Amino acid sequence: MSEEKQTPEQEAEVEAQEEAVQADTEEVAHDEQSAFQEKIDELQQLLDEKENKILRVQADFENYKRRARTEVETVQKYRSQHVVSDLLPALDNFERALGIDPDNEQAKSLLEGMQMVYRQLVEALKNEGVEPIEAVGKEFDPNLHQAVMQVEDENFDSNIVVEELQKGYKLKDRVIRPSMVKVNQ
Repeated sequence: MSEEKQTPEQEAEVEAQEEAVQADTEEVAHDEQSAFQEKIDELQQLLDEKENKILRVQADFENYKRRARTEVETVQKYRSQHVVSDLLPALDNFERALGIDPDNEQAKSLLEGMQMVYRQLVEALKNEGVEPIEAVGKEFDPNLHQAVMQVEDENFDSNIVVEELQKGYKLKDRVIRPSMVKVNQ
């Protein structure tokens, strides 16, 4: 077989065709690369959105757990509030009964028995976190005291509790019943 020699025009045409094919190939490759890059960017954005959503859900769940734990602690801390509230009138009656002056031996022994029961009741309430609110001689505080009377007494400064008419009580740091008091003007 004989080799045909190409003329310079044919060589230029072949070279031009090769360059065109190469340019088309590069353009196709560039288009494919651009399409892939767009898809990668789209998927990365979707991944970022999902990661942010997961982080928000995790934060919401942690907040929920913290709130639930706080609620449980509060319920446990004040679980005896209703029982204590129901016992306070009985405690008031005990205090009134202990204020009588016995006139015979039988009344004295009854009074001693009531004092023992009273002390046990007060100790049990103290163990639950119940404590009386200090009132007499203290400055009137509407969060702790309920003013039922006002007087003018030169022995006390203005806005000072002069007399406690009914004891007030707190359970831990919560007021169960405010003290009913007489306040100096």
